Amino acid sequence: MNKKTVRDVQVSGWHVLVRVDFNVPLKGGKVTDDTRIRASLPTLNYLIDQGAMVILCSHLGRPKGVDPAFSLAPVAAHLATLIGKPVAFASDCVGPAAEEGVAALKPGEVVLLENTRFHPEEEKNDPAFSQRLAILGKLFVNDAFGSAHRAHASTEGVARYLPAVSGFLMEKEIEYLDRAANAPEHPYVVILGGAKISDKIGVIENLLAKCDKMLIGGGMANTFLAAKGIAMGDSLVEAGSVEAAKKILAGAGSKIILPEDLVIADKAEAGAQVKELAVGTVPDGWRALDIGPKTAKRYADALRGAMLIVWNGPMGMFEVPPFDQGTTMLAQAVAASGATSIVGGGDSVAAINRAGLAEKITHISTGGGASLEFLEGKKLPGVVILQDR
Repeated sequence: MNKKTVRDVQVSGWHVLVRVDFNVPLKGGKVTDDTRIRASLPTLNYLIDQGAMVILCSHLGRPKGVDPAFSLAPVAAHLATLIGKPVAFASDCVGPAAEEGVAALKPGEVVLLENTRFHPEEEKNDPAFSQRLAILGKLFVNDAFGSAHRAHASTEGVARYLPAVSGFLMEKEIEYLDRAANAPEHPYVVILGGAKISDKIGVIENLLAKCDKMLIGGGMANTFLAAKGIAMGDSLVEAGSVEAAKKILAGAGSKIILPEDLVIADKAEAGAQVKELAVGTVPDGWRALDIGPKTAKRYADALRGAMLIVWNGPMGMFEVPPFDQGTTMLAQAVAASGATSIVGGGDSVAAINRAGLAEKITHISTGGGASLEFLEGKKLPGVVILQDR
């Protein structure tokens, strides 16, 4: 990575404004999944150990103005338990409350600012709002890869007024995803799933030129199968993307591998009638909800000998058993492959975690949309703005 990181700059005794991704689920005022918070700890602990005065900012959800339901106060309390020291909380991210919280800091202490999205100027990347954030620190560290594809005040705008460098999570994300997008080891296998191809066409086209095989599952596979003239019954098919799928298939040669059998049901819910059948004709009134066992085995076999695997998106309606079996089998195959493995996308990561396989995956990305845009070859505003080495 050619961007400076916190290792490359002075931080001791400085007020350091850090953009983290604390957009985590809350229930009853408690954090229910702290994966993203834990991902920030290497950068945070480094700054604390170096004697920086650490000012954390983040968004949470999509509030319409100030809304206590989206307050980051519970996150401050949870973070304190993870780092074993108090975390102060400022009731605003700019203005007197933020400035007083920052002024009270001593070296090695931490304050978390209130939700940046309580201000509409955040998403507008308003220069005046960016400056109000910037006056809180002497250095800006962006460690929120999951928001790096958005040019918001706290991800891009503030870096126009402060020297800006990467945190360790940002560095790690870029290094692994750059390997997948620009310098892959071969054999290189890409696995893509999820409901739609419309938001992944750019990723498919970019990675087809780099990979040796591309395995397609989930609702995406339905659209590709429909593009080959195969009847899909009541399956989810993106009619508006069928022509795009035809063009992709025409130029892919033998790289794209599609399901040969499917798990179908008469309704998309638990307790439905379920059948397995070879790809050919899904009856009217039935829908494909998972790859079949022959396809799962074929996909697992395709991973043998791979040096690099990138996986984004489940193979079926993973959240409802028994339509999770294809995704689970694939998760086990990825973990057992011995390849450098990069997994992104909520359901793919959930499958890995549910199967207890996270420690066997080389890199689990914290950024869904950001990782897809990076793999598509797009420049991420929150990365581009950082200082070059």
